[in-house]
Order: sequence, then C-alpha cells, then structure tokens
Amino acid sequence: MLDWTQAELADRAGVSRSTIRDFEGGRHELHRATETQLRHAFEEEGVRMMSDEREISISLRNADAADGSK
Repeated sequence: MLDWTQAELADRAGVSRSTIRDFEGGRHELHRATETQLRHAFEEEGVRMMSDEREISISLRNADAADGSK
C-alpha cells in the first residue's frame, strides 16, 4: 500500500527498526504508545483504519481527491 521499508516506517513513526522487525516477526506485542506512534505515521500518509466487533477495514485516501485536484 505505501511500499515502505521497515527503516522508513520506523523513521516516520519515531521508533527503532528492531521494534518493527520484532513485531512483524511475532517476537513481541506492541506497547500502546508504540502502537499510537505507528498509527499516526500511517494516518499522516492517508491510511485509515476502522474496526468493529466483526471486521477490520484499512483504506488509503486518494491524495488527489483530498486536495481537490481531481
């Protein structure tokens, strides 16, 4: 969706690359503060995450539509 490397995500979220690597590898869960930092990094790029009891939905806002150019 965003085509980020672990290093890019870590940099944008202000966390270490090892935090991303370890979470992706199932080595540990995220702390709430780290989860918030990651969510903010994604949201700044237009990713929207929604959930209810039955499903999780992830979408990417069209940047052209958001700024009114299309």
